[in-house]
Amino acid sequence: MPFLTLEGLNYHYAAGMPKNKEPRQTILFIHGAGGSHRHWLHQINSLKEDYLVLAVDLPGHGQSQGKAANDIAVYREFIFAFAEKLIGHSFFLAGHSMGGAITLDFARCYPHRLAGMILIGTGARLRVLPALLETLKQGEYYKELIQLAYSKNALSSLLEAARKEMEAVPPSVYLADFTACNRFDLTNALPSIDVPAMVISADQDLLTPVKYGQYLQQKLPRAQFELILEAGHMMMLERPEELNRIIAQFLRQQCTIPG
Repeated sequence: MPFLTLEGLNYHYAAGMPKNKEPRQTILFIHGAGGSHRHWLHQINSLKEDYLVLAVDLPGHGQSQGKAANDIAVYREFIFAFAEKLIGHSFFLAGHSMGGAITLDFARCYPHRLAGMILIGTGARLRVLPALLETLKQGEYYKELIQLAYSKNALSSLLEAARKEMEAVPPSVYLADFTACNRFDLTNALPSIDVPAMVISADQDLLTPVKYGQYLQQKLPRAQFELILEAGHMMMLERPEELNRIIAQFLRQQCTIPG
């Protein structure tokens, strides 16, 4: 797995690309709170046949050095520096939950760098349960988070893997991320974010309900909306084939537009 060095620190990312042809475009995936590039393995394996696909571990996450941030703007600037060093052309940015907030803020500040954005299980505001923040402040895990993140029919193997993943991440990382989410609000900025967008929600998402995605579609100037059925917040793990289909369709559509 490759690393990129920025200001003396090493940041990890996963990558995939076509074997015998030039990639049609580049897409960079950003994980959500407490996550890592591993949430995007299904997308990398599916989309690498036609695209250069990158999935980064944010600072203090996964195998990356640095510290988790309590402000979306800090992550936004990290993604800008990462892309400036690794991607020399306009690209697609895709984010899940907190990663979607980072994507929106990046599009607000650096629209010229984007060919389009994909917003997965996210919103213009991401208010966090006070009980979740209080539990994390005490250095404990909010164990109900697993049930909130998956659909009622999620496979037991997915739930068990999620529990192990949560326990491998320090509560301080979750606290920083969820604090960043709780402070995030781009409600008034949405009409000015003139970037092609695909907004994707899941019908059983209890953390970022469908109305969050519908609001983004209504307020963003160039947004489409798709709903994935029988999935919760972690739709990329529960329904990867459906999510991949929607993403691939959006990429093909945008890549046929000159410029």
